[in-house]
Amino acid sequence: MSEPQGSEGTTQRLPVIENEKDDTLGRPAAPDTDGSPPVQDGADGRSGRFWSARRVPAGIVALLLLIVAGAFLYDIAAVRAGRLGLGWRRELARQLAQRPLDDTWVLVGAGVTAVLGLWLIVLAATPGLRRLLPMRRTHPDVRAGLHRDAAALVLRDRAMEIAGVRSVRVRLRRRRADVRAVAHFRALEEVRADLDTVLTEAVAGLGLARAPALSVCVARPGRKG
Repeated sequence: MSEPQGSEGTTQRLPVIENEKDDTLGRPAAPDTDGSPPVQDGADGRSGRFWSARRVPAGIVALLLLIVAGAFLYDIAAVRAGRLGLGWRRELARQLAQRPLDDTWVLVGAGVTAVLGLWLIVLAATPGLRRLLPMRRTHPDVRAGLHRDAAALVLRDRAMEIAGVRSVRVRLRRRRADVRAVAHFRALEEVRADLDTVLTEAVAGLGLARAPALSVCVARPGRKG
């Protein structure tokens, strides 16, 4: 059987064109190696605070309104049916008609009502959940938060890894992290420099939407006796 003409008995291998995107198809992108959390595409990754549901205040207000509205509705229905109104409502109407505006009880009632109203306005206008720190958003449909005590515990553990640190107390707020360390050996300047470096990296590694400012104070342990 004769071989095909033009091939000369050899087979040439076709060149292979490599696609740079073939390695990334069907597999997730490799995470960043610089230690910082990824940022959402087209945004700075910032996220607002979490809003509390305010179930307890809303339940109290709803219950009080239900009781007051039910009592007045029952009294109005009784009067429409030809019965006398409730004694407490008639007494209340008489007291409001006779007492002057500068009466002590009138001023106390007005003050309590104003305080309750301001309290409800503050609850409606503020997000609440101050112990939950929002984290940077890496996806538009996902929001994450970190509890303040957990974040403070992470900073404390990282600070305890520094040589010479005997004890650490961390107070973490929304915009500031106060670190108080006690060093029983090494120079205080060296311990403070190490704490600044390590805690700065730790704060950045938390992935918070608003990184708190770091305040570090190092002291010697107090003398006994």
